[in-house]
Amino acid sequence: MMKLIGIEEHFVTADIRAAWAASAIGEEGTGGFERGEIGERLDNLAEQRLALMDESGVDVQVLSVTTPALHNLEPEESVTLARRTNDLVAETVAKYPTRFQGFATLPTASPEDAATELERSVTHLALMGSMLCGRTREKNLDHPDFFPMFETAARLRVPLFIHPQIPQRAVRDVYYSGFGNQIDTAFAAFGLGWHYEAGIQFVRLILAGVFDRYPDLQIILGHWGEVVLFYLERLGSLARVTNLQRPVADYFKQNLYVTPSGMWSQSYLQRTFEVVGHERILFSTDYPYQYRPGKPGRLFVEEAALSPEQKELFAHGNWERLMKSVCRS
Repeated sequence: MMKLIGIEEHFVTADIRAAWAASAIGEEGTGGFERGEIGERLDNLAEQRLALMDESGVDVQVLSVTTPALHNLEPEESVTLARRTNDLVAETVAKYPTRFQGFATLPTASPEDAATELERSVTHLALMGSMLCGRTREKNLDHPDFFPMFETAARLRVPLFIHPQIPQRAVRDVYYSGFGNQIDTAFAAFGLGWHYEAGIQFVRLILAGVFDRYPDLQIILGHWGEVVLFYLERLGSLARVTNLQRPVADYFKQNLYVTPSGMWSQSYLQRTFEVVGHERILFSTDYPYQYRPGKPGRLFVEEAALSPEQKELFAHGNWERLMKSVCRS
């Protein structure tokens, strides 16, 4: 059977949950999304997770801490938690080497330490890059403080996955409020706000010249490109007012990988191929949030209007090729 590698598959630790609970902003109102069955699945890095992987037909999960990771924590605390969490991921991968890989969790509240921890995670722990959650408090991802992290990722040739997190409070109050707390939070998170937030962070990297400075830097966006993939024609018009070295579309084609995050839409798949090409799409299920019994992800790949070779690239080949370029020394 076709090998499936899911690259957006989440977990969380008791230590991180405790840090969120102790923080004034913590999960910023999204803690209710991790309760009950989903919470139990996030906590498990062993037999229950493996059983559901088998049921869904996923051969390998690339593990990553769920949103907002360590982005809202204090610098010193985030450094300690990042090291502890990445050591745990490495131990889990060593225990189940054919089933798990891992993304590093970085202490972005301390940018210099984030770059150092990324290097340690890749070269000493054999992790595959990092899952980021866009901005860190008031700093957007294109802030110059994060340039050492981008330099490290580009030099090591590892991808950085920009995962959604809830928009800032001021943005939520203006655009996502007025319907009651539960609806407001959902609207600002999985309903829409998460996705604009993540997509805009990628566009900001383009406009800030980050890819001109680090042309080898590779970014991953989930949820079929977090909205911005579908507005490339309009984004291209920004070339009239910027001093970018390339057309906006080129950054999508040369610096971006896209993954579905468990959104099984054939029309979105075709749009993604049109924009980034068949060698820049990666498979993912967004476990445990989008988990459904019955192998929907595997069926989606099998039924796609793609050639057998393109299906293999989507399912595992593109990710494996990307990982072959990683510099571990």
